[in-house]
Order: sequence, then C-alpha cells, then structure tokens
Amino acid sequence: MDTFSVFDIVGPRMIGPSSSHTAGAAKIALMARRIIGRPIREVRFTLYGSFAETGRGHGTDKALVAGILGFAPDDSRIPNAYEYAKESGVLINMIMSDEPTRHPNTVKIEACDDNDRWTEVMGESIGGGNILITEIDHLAVELSGDYPTLIIRHHDEPGVIAEVSHVLAQMRVNIAFMRVFRHGRGEDAYMCIETDTEVTEGMQMIIVQLCHSIRQLIVV
Repeated sequence: MDTFSVFDIVGPRMIGPSSSHTAGAAKIALMARRIIGRPIREVRFTLYGSFAETGRGHGTDKALVAGILGFAPDDSRIPNAYEYAKESGVLINMIMSDEPTRHPNTVKIEACDDNDRWTEVMGESIGGGNILITEIDHLAVELSGDYPTLIIRHHDEPGVIAEVSHVLAQMRVNIAFMRVFRHGRGEDAYMCIETDTEVTEGMQMIIVQLCHSIRQLIVV
C-alpha cells in the first residue's frame, strides 16, 4: 500500500502557482545559499527542461532569486525578488538551456561569495515542493533537506567516518542517514549526515576541533 505525506495531498505553503516550479525552486536555491555559507555577490542560474521552457510563466526565476536571498517558499516578497536582489547588490544572471538532463525540473546554481570563491550546486524539484540536491562542485551527492544535515568536506582517508560518528555519538546526536561521496581514492570527499536533532553551533565547534581531517563543515 502506498503512503503519502500531508504535503503530497495538500501541497506546501508557497507563493506561486506551481509547487514544482516555485516552491521547489525556492527550496533548491535556499539550500544552495546554506551550502555556500557566506554572503553572495553574484549568481548564475541555468535552467533546464520544463524549468527553462515554462519557468518564467510559473515564476521559477523569481523563486530561485528569492531562495538565494534567503526567502522561504511562502515569503510574500518572492514576486519582487529581482528588486530585492538589486537592493542587496547581488548580480543575477538567468540562463535558459535546451541541454537534456536527468530530471525536467533541474537548475544549476553557480554563486560567487564575498571571498571571490565560486560554488556550484545542481538541484532537482521532484514534485510537491520536494527537492534533491544532486551535485556540489561537480561531486555527485544526494540531499533532500528533510532532516537537519551536516555536510563535511574532508580528505578521503581511513578512520575519518569512524571519527566523526564517534564524536556525534558522544554528543548523543543520532544519525538518521549517512552517505559518503568522493572524487576518487585519496581525494576530496563529502560526508552528508542527516540527523534526528539539530546540531548546535557549540556542537559544530567540538566536531571541528576533535576531527582533524575536516576541511569544511556546513549545516543545512
């Protein structure tokens, strides 16, 4: 028997006519903003599939801009997102691509932060306001945003996963799901850890202090 969440039945709270094209788009960009973790100066959005074909009519472009500014999917400011971006000094570039992708509602977000560092995030709006982040800086990942999530960039070497898991266990943080992605053996890797409870700033500091192989820790 199939099971459904309340969002599958009544849909998410949002501004706009389509959960996939507006709520989902805003959530992808909001997740990208959290992954970047620093003030953003410039963003290039590349829309694919139905996002590119009908996105402007559904307000997908405005939802993406709103999300990268930190607005929630139900924020009343979404229709005026371009104006808010201009006021904030964030340069926006919107590109419509006819290149085929795995999912029709796909967007690539390339953002430059205040340290002139570019970060690339690929995301899919999979229906009902639900999303999936599929790439971070060309590394394949799987992030839904349904749970509090730690993204840990580290060097791929023995013992790192056990070290992080041990520290979380000592702090009584239960791991709901964990996935590890890497460019190759001995190269950069990401741990995506979804937890049952929030990981506070104090906990984050302890993790970084005790786990010496961590290069970057992001909470989304």
